[in-house]
Amino acid sequence: MSKQIYVQAQADHIESLFKGSPLSAIEELVWNALDADAKEVKIDLITNPLGAVEALRITDDGTGIDVLKIDTTFGSLGGSWKRLSGESSSFQRPLHGRHGRGRFKAFSLGLHVEWRTTMVAGSERLSYRISGEADEPGVFTLDSVPQGPQRGTEVYITNVRANCDSLLDASETVQNLAAKFALYLKSYPDVRIYFNGLPVTPVIVQKRTSDYVVTLENGSEAKLEIIEWRRKFVGAGRLVFVGEDGFKLHEQPSGVRSGIGASYTAYLVSPRFSVLHRENSLVMDELNPEVRMYLDATKKVMKAHFAKFEEEKEAVFEQEWRERIDAMKDSERRILLSILQEKVQ
Repeated sequence: MSKQIYVQAQADHIESLFKGSPLSAIEELVWNALDADAKEVKIDLITNPLGAVEALRITDDGTGIDVLKIDTTFGSLGGSWKRLSGESSSFQRPLHGRHGRGRFKAFSLGLHVEWRTTMVAGSERLSYRISGEADEPGVFTLDSVPQGPQRGTEVYITNVRANCDSLLDASETVQNLAAKFALYLKSYPDVRIYFNGLPVTPVIVQKRTSDYVVTLENGSEAKLEIIEWRRKFVGAGRLVFVGEDGFKLHEQPSGVRSGIGASYTAYLVSPRFSVLHRENSLVMDELNPEVRMYLDATKKVMKAHFAKFEEEKEAVFEQEWRERIDAMKDSERRILLSILQEKVQ
């Protein structure tokens, strides 16, 4: 069986979806796997003898792609089935995707993409390969393949773009992915994500978490969770607006410096943000009065949070120096005192 699938959209519009960083594309592909009720998602880089990325593979143990509805699944843009269903089919998790754009993000990683999927239809297991080329946007080919050993999907990307080498710093990539999926992984502890064999889990890379309640003058509340990371990474210092289902709706620079050299991400969680997101109000930032109130109140809490830990850090520093001085001999103290007096003069 071989079939051509044509997406009902202009080629230039589809190509615009190819843009984005490698990390954002990986994030979309992982969300697609989670929306398919995957409990385990593996992201692997395949490198050549020179150490450059030659291919990427994202595998999951989800329900697979429903090829019996392939014209709807792959042939539409802006009318994803996920918009009609708020929950995943097996585990009733809230769905992330809504517009059917996620599959096109794969082409920001490489020019050739294959989806190798196995699904269960009644008592029968069906396996297919769906392939597409970046230079022929909006056209996919569906082929039957020998039956896979289990259900799930493997996305295999070749002819990779040069910017994929930015993923080679495994510790940096894991930390970034942990920040992206922190609240979701906390909400669904049975879900596992791996990058090149390393577990993507906030527990390993976070240094400290702090929870607060942000209250507005009108009585509205939101939960604020500040996660401080063990190491600095690109993208830290962000404020992320999150719906009650754990999904990121919008993010922006927090505008608050930690003052203690901490690398952190702040998550502001409220069911209200899903409504503001649908109204496109979150992207307006301070131009929207309600969003501005949340931002102002959140910044106050965050500044107080870091001020408290800065005071604690200074207190610990002073105590350490007292102990060191107490342990000195009288002659050593006199030398230290003379050095300090010279610096003051």
